[in-house]
This record gives sequence, C-alpha cells and structure tokens, in this order.
Amino acid sequence: MMTKIVLCYGDSNTFGYIPETGLRYPKEVRYTGRLQILLGDEYDVVEEGCNGRTTLYDDPIDGWKNGLDYLKPCLNSHKPIDIVVLMLGTNDLKTTFGLTAAQVADGVGVLIDVIQNFTTEKQNFVPKIILVSPPTIGINIKYSAFNEMFSEEAVEESQQFSTYYKEIAKQKGCIFFDAAQYVYPSEVDSLHLTPEGHRILAEKLSELVKIANQ
Repeated sequence: MMTKIVLCYGDSNTFGYIPETGLRYPKEVRYTGRLQILLGDEYDVVEEGCNGRTTLYDDPIDGWKNGLDYLKPCLNSHKPIDIVVLMLGTNDLKTTFGLTAAQVADGVGVLIDVIQNFTTEKQNFVPKIILVSPPTIGINIKYSAFNEMFSEEAVEESQQFSTYYKEIAKQKGCIFFDAAQYVYPSEVDSLHLTPEGHRILAEKLSELVKIANQ
C-alpha cells in the first residue's frame, strides 16, 4: 500500500506559533505532528505553515506571505498529494486589508480552484480537500501584542467564518470542518492555539482524513 500524502497548508497555527514566546511548539505538540502520530505510517503529513500567511493578498510589509503565490510550487513539490487540509483566512482580517468574512471565504475559494485545477494537470487526479474554518479571534485582542493588526471588528468577522466557509466547501465539493466549535485561541494573544487546542484539532482532523481516504 502506498503512503498517502496529507498536505497541511496554513498560517501560524499550522506552523505551531507559541503565543507566550513567539517561538515554535515542538513537532509532537503541533497539530500537524500529532496528526502524523495518530494516522501512523500509512500517511505522510506535510507541514506547510507560515506565520502571517494570507489567502491571496499581499501584505504591504511581508508581501511574500501571499498564500496564492506559493500554492502551486508547494503542490508541485509534494506531489502526488492525496489530501489537502486547508486552514487560512485569519490574517486576511488584519486592519490593513479591510475585508469581511465573506470576502475572505471568496479568497479561499480561489485557492481551492487552484488546487483542483493544478493537480488535475500535474498529477492527473484531484486530492480530497478538507476546508477548515479557522478558530475565531479572541475577544481580548485589544489587549494582545497583535492589537495594532486586528481590530475588534475582526473578532466579529471571524465569528462569521463558518457560515461562509461551509458554503464555499459545498460549492467546491470539499469536506468542511469548523475548528471554532472545538478549539479557541490562547488568552495570551487571542490568536494562537494552546497545546490542548493542537491536541484536539489533531484528533478531529485525523477522523476526517480517514473519512477522506475511504
């Protein structure tokens, strides 16, 4: 039996950003690393998390964090990819972009189109896509070290993610998962997951990956 490749494409929560220090959780703590343990040797979990990554918008300071720009090279580097876990959108709610949850979801839809079209061309089959609606932004973001990047309006918009992501998943034929039902950001910075959040996310995603592989 060939090993199934699971690509986790996301931002700082996929990277494993530690809210207290800004460093990176050890592999066995990150949800991607825990997912690998739960799935076992039949799967190869590829970690592709980048702090600050957007869906398809150029940050005026860190333009290289545009998730659309890196998506095709990433897909080509790790092919053949069987399953994509896509969890992006939180950084699109930065004040600098001025976007709504609906607009962010539309950006995610563009990424899904790229995944489906590009893999059809480059590996002759389309991977199953698990679209993850990100955890909400914490209500205490105004007290966070990231308070200049995210307004309180971003908190409200993040609470609408699941509604719009679910519709995009339905339109594009993806498996939908609402992370906000199960995990919450740390009280330290209102953005990044705790070790417990990573554990829960890994457990829930492992179930979905197995379903996608059926």
